[in-house]
Amino acid sequence: MSSWPVWLTAGDLTLRPLAYRDARAWRSARRRNAVWLKPWDATVPPGTDARPASFRSLVWRLNRQARRDLTYPFAIDVDGRFVGQVTVNNVVRGSAQFASVGYWLDREYAGRGIMPRAVAMVIDHCFFTAGLHRIEIAIRPENSNSLRVVEKLGIREVGYAPRFLHIDGAWRDHRIYAVTVEECPEGMQARLP
Repeated sequence: MSSWPVWLTAGDLTLRPLAYRDARAWRSARRRNAVWLKPWDATVPPGTDARPASFRSLVWRLNRQARRDLTYPFAIDVDGRFVGQVTVNNVVRGSAQFASVGYWLDREYAGRGIMPRAVAMVIDHCFFTAGLHRIEIAIRPENSNSLRVVEKLGIREVGYAPRFLHIDGAWRDHRIYAVTVEECPEGMQARLP
C-alpha cells in the first residue's frame, strides 16, 4: 500500500487528501473559527517575503510535497462533512524516519473525541504503512484542547522548546510530545476506548 494518497475510515470519521473541492468548506470553517484558532495558528514572522497562500496554492503545494513523501495533508470528514485538518509535516527519511503532526478542528466538533481518533489513525498510517519510526507533536503550553489529545493517546512529553514556532504574531514556546512504533505495537487506535 502506498503511503499517499490514502483514505482512512473509522465509523463516521474519514481522513482523506485535502482537495481543491474543499475550498468553500475550508474557508467557511476557518472564518467561523477565526477567533478560536488564532492563538494556535502559525503566522509568518515580520521581515519575511512569505504571504498567506490562497487555498488553491496551499493545496497544490501540499499535494506536490505529498507526492514527494514530505507531507501528508489529511482533510477530516465526519458523516461526509469537512470539519478540520490533520497534517503530517517534515517527513524525514534515511536513518531518522520521523515526522511531526499538526491539526485543527472546527469548534462545533470539539470535545467529541474526533481529534484523538484522527491523530491515532494518522499515526497508525505513518507507522504501519509509511514506515516511519517516530512522530512528534508540538503544543503550546496554554493549548488545553491539544494537550488533552496527547493525554488521551498516552503520548509522552519529551521536551520543551522555547520560542519554537511563530504563532499569533510572536515566537511561542512549545511542549514536545513523541511516540515511537515500539511504544504502540498494536497501534494508537488501540489506546482509545
